[in-house]
Amino acid sequence: MTDQRRAVRDAYDRLADDYRDQRNDDAPAALDELADALDSGARVLDAGCGQGTPVTDALAADFDVVGVDFSREQLRLARRDVPAARFGQGDMTALPVRSDAFDAVCAFYSVIHVPIAEHERVFAEFARVLRPGGTLLSTVGGEAWSGSNPDWLDSGVEMRWSFPDIEETYETLDSTGFAVESEFVVDDELGSQYPFVLARYEG
Repeated sequence: MTDQRRAVRDAYDRLADDYRDQRNDDAPAALDELADALDSGARVLDAGCGQGTPVTDALAADFDVVGVDFSREQLRLARRDVPAARFGQGDMTALPVRSDAFDAVCAFYSVIHVPIAEHERVFAEFARVLRPGGTLLSTVGGEAWSGSNPDWLDSGVEMRWSFPDIEETYETLDSTGFAVESEFVVDDELGSQYPFVLARYEG
């Protein structure tokens, strides 16, 4: 595991309760883009699910959902608060799930924590676990940036991010078998703006 990914994991362990307290339980409107593309009961992987609310919880109302995260403390909260989903600890660069197992992958604000050099590996893992024709909804970066906040959420804990510009992300998605169908920008409740892409895995 790279130093950055280890730092992100440890940070999410340390600020699990603070992070939970600063989020609300309203399902993000961006989830409608994914829900509209799926049949009821479809299998969905929430990659980087965190504490499970609000994204995993909202998905579990209509779909068969598995959440994966590498933070033990985030997963502790997810298992407590979202009993309708299943959870496992794992890394997005080597997902602990079978190939061709899911109809969709959802990655809200998770890929943007992974070092840029490993983004292709992450999208290749998403492709591996999706069935041909499956859907990906992922937060991506707009303009290239790598950096950190030493006191994220006023918690005293450092958090790190890393992402290329969106043109490079499109190239990476194409090289791993995805065709982007739409792109839109979402205002995050924590004060940031990030683009999302909805893509189809062409196999």
